[in-house]
Amino acid sequence: MRTLLASLLIALSASVAAAQEPNTDIWLAPIHASGDSLVVGQPVNITHRDGYDNQPAFTPDSRAILYAARSDGQSDIWRYDLRTKSTRRLTRTPESEFSPTVMPGGKRFSVVRVERDSASRLWSFALDGRDARVLLKDVRHVGYHLWLSDRRVAVYERDTPTTLHLMSRDGTRDTVIAHDVGRALQLMPGTTLFSYAQRDTAKRLRVMGAYRVADDPYPQPLTYLPDDNEYHAWTPAGMMLTASHGTLLRWNGKTGRLAAWIPVANLAAAGVKSISRIAVSPDGAWLAFVAESATP
Repeated sequence: MRTLLASLLIALSASVAAAQEPNTDIWLAPIHASGDSLVVGQPVNITHRDGYDNQPAFTPDSRAILYAARSDGQSDIWRYDLRTKSTRRLTRTPESEFSPTVMPGGKRFSVVRVERDSASRLWSFALDGRDARVLLKDVRHVGYHLWLSDRRVAVYERDTPTTLHLMSRDGTRDTVIAHDVGRALQLMPGTTLFSYAQRDTAKRLRVMGAYRVADDPYPQPLTYLPDDNEYHAWTPAGMMLTASHGTLLRWNGKTGRLAAWIPVANLAAAGVKSISRIAVSPDGAWLAFVAESATP
């Protein structure tokens, strides 16, 4: 009886979560540098279905995108091949997997898995979606993560308020570096830094840069994000991007009162609205982003 009740509660929770999630698609656009800015080509909706498709992450060779998609009441990880324009389901499990990320070494990808007892832990899979292994087994509230090296990971925990931790891969070292943080964690190309956003006393999100190799990372403020977006990403050349509604923006690289976001491309004409997550391919040739959409 208890097993049946637990199963019903899990199914109900999954149904409620699915109903609360926005109807989102993943879009892909070619990009190239032009002076100190970017030229963005025509974006294409690569998922284009009614439902939740989110959290795109490029593979290190820039040939594919891993992403989370909800189907049959729970979320699994899918792979989109840029050359063949084909998709393939990698995981098909009773649990839900989110935030796929190819791990250092390129032989496995990590995910946040929501388990049957509602714990959300860090797991890893082989690149074909097999051989599931739990990581950081004692950390039960992982929301997002970023590999800083093969032995070090930044973990966003769903506390109240949210917290940002630097952890060793085996979980033996744990340093809290920030509270009340946003969901985007990014490596800063060409540096030993990573970036995240933290809310100030007025609840505005400010991007911070911190050392990823030091036990005391010394976070430094960079710039505030637009009020309607908590996500940012970096190009390989070190340009930070975000979005406001349907417009892609770039940071002018200045701090303090001189900091500003400059429009790069208005993507609303392509049917894009409410851009959230952004990812740039390691070779700098592609931009992937998540946007709300109407039904297909």
